[in-house]
Amino acid sequence: QEMVAESGGGSVQAGGSLRLSCTTSGSGYCSYDMTWYRQAPGKEREFVSNIFSDGSSNYTDSVKGRFTISRDNAKNTMYLQMNSLKPEDTATYYCKIVQFCRGVKPQNYWGQGTRITVSS
Repeated sequence: QEMVAESGGGSVQAGGSLRLSCTTSGSGYCSYDMTWYRQAPGKEREFVSNIFSDGSSNYTDSVKGRFTISRDNAKNTMYLQMNSLKPEDTATYYCKIVQFCRGVKPQNYWGQGTRITVSS
């Protein structure tokens, strides 16, 4: 069972920056794809960005050019640097990992979420 924990949430004014972290307990025998989702009040959870074990990444259009995803495999940690934040970025941000271990089907794990509030 993987442990997944997000941190770095908080309140910021529009135009400000925050950095989120997602740390997993990790296993040297497995690889991980890591994804950020967010869910605003009253809305469905949506994809934000992901990063694969080879370092390739994707972003949803609304955050391109403002958010940067990265990972430190030695620390089993993924980051989301969020710049030029907008009120519409206000949401709870969730980390999801997909664990790939040889001989075992992929396993999904979610963190508890970290809240971001951007005021205008």
